Amino acid sequence: MKIRYSFFIAITLFFSAIFITSCGIKPSKNSYTKGQYDKPLVPDFHKNATIYEVNLRHYTAENTFKSFEAHLPRLKNMGVDILWFMPIHPIALKNRKGGLGSPYSIADYYKTNPDYGTLEDFKHMVQAIHQAQMHIIIDWVPNHTGWDHPWITQHPDWYQKDKNGNITDPIDYNTGESWGWTDVAALDYKNPKMRLGMIDAMRFWVNETGIDGFRMDVAHAVPEDFWIQCTDSLYNIKPLFMLSEGENPNIVNNGAFVADYAWEMHHTLNEIAAYQGANRIENANMVQGNLKEGTKKIVKKTALDIDLVLAKKASQYQKGYQMQFTSNHDENSWADTEFARMGNGHKAFAVLCATFNGFPLIYSGQEAAMDKKLEFFEKDFIPWDNYTYAGFYKTLFDLKHRNQALWNGTYGGNLVKIPTKNDENVYAFTREKNGDKVIVIINLSATLQKAEIPAIPGQYNEVFTQTQKKFVANEFFLLQPWQFLVYSNK
Repeated sequence: MKIRYSFFIAITLFFSAIFITSCGIKPSKNSYTKGQYDKPLVPDFHKNATIYEVNLRHYTAENTFKSFEAHLPRLKNMGVDILWFMPIHPIALKNRKGGLGSPYSIADYYKTNPDYGTLEDFKHMVQAIHQAQMHIIIDWVPNHTGWDHPWITQHPDWYQKDKNGNITDPIDYNTGESWGWTDVAALDYKNPKMRLGMIDAMRFWVNETGIDGFRMDVAHAVPEDFWIQCTDSLYNIKPLFMLSEGENPNIVNNGAFVADYAWEMHHTLNEIAAYQGANRIENANMVQGNLKEGTKKIVKKTALDIDLVLAKKASQYQKGYQMQFTSNHDENSWADTEFARMGNGHKAFAVLCATFNGFPLIYSGQEAAMDKKLEFFEKDFIPWDNYTYAGFYKTLFDLKHRNQALWNGTYGGNLVKIPTKNDENVYAFTREKNGDKVIVIINLSATLQKAEIPAIPGQYNEVFTQTQKKFVANEFFLLQPWQFLVYSNK
């Protein structure tokens, strides 16, 4: 009797799923299915992909899906493969911060922000992105919702409560104190029905709009076992590109995500830049006797610290790879621009991120050399110029596409450090895969540096200057402050 009943349920769910997909209506809360495959289940396009974060609110005067489509040809030409859209959902009104609120305060998981356009407008844009041979992932906010999300009244038991039984804003799991995100309500992952509701909403966007994956906001604050459950179900639909915002090796090693953020490396690069800038000022002040008592001394960070972070990550991660970046929406709005944080070294660090282990990110406006903090809760404007840095990024991304040494994860070559006798200031390395090879030499200091590079057989082309070079013996380089050289044999 149990066998017959289970068979009946399975058949019912199967035909229900067909009906739901064909009619485009919201599926029922029974959408979790266990995957029968190795994770992560990732589309082939990820092998040598680059990623671009779209802040649609500030992108055009209209800030709509339709108006963004006009930018697709230039982004494709620049070498962008994956477009990551910040949240496209309507923003809650209750407890809203600022005039427009945070994009991460979601009012309804099944709808689009009316400021951006309709669901049909979004589908049209997805189709245009695919026609341009690019791919799209959307920002998903699983940790919390806005205070006027339908679940607040329909399913109050889906939310975390304080000791008085009131729904609470998210709590920092490290301190037990509020994050200060008072415009959102914390979801309760101890509730199995809430989990199914969340999975159901994600499946809707994959089935209904054809997106290629998700960037998961605050993924590190969501229980790890949920990501196994969630991706079991999502990967049963099709291969997806899953990017975690946090830096949690467990949810990459278990195959739920193919990539996460290289936060520790990013902070190290910022600290190297800060030390270089502060060190020059401090040295000058010491010479002139102007160093003020009580001046905050910045911790010494140099190119050698990069190796320490790489070694740490190699010991933590058995799968996947990390996203390298000099900016993103959080860094830009809260920590300042790459110009402010990295000074004249911002392009040198961008070269490192694009040729390094992992895959590179560009944030909206970086191709226009945007030296501006964008408003987070209000409408703002990216100061588009003639895309000053577009050629710079195109050079790096075209190289990544054609040279297998720079491909992502196990598809690319291992990073092998080149000793330069000046490793504190100069970072040099090679990567090689299937005969493809690159040599990268970067002065990560604000002063002139000498570097000795041992003989590396082969004929190479420096990709920015298009000059040919054959490393026949030890080579001596005199590198200008923040100078970078990228040699490729392909």
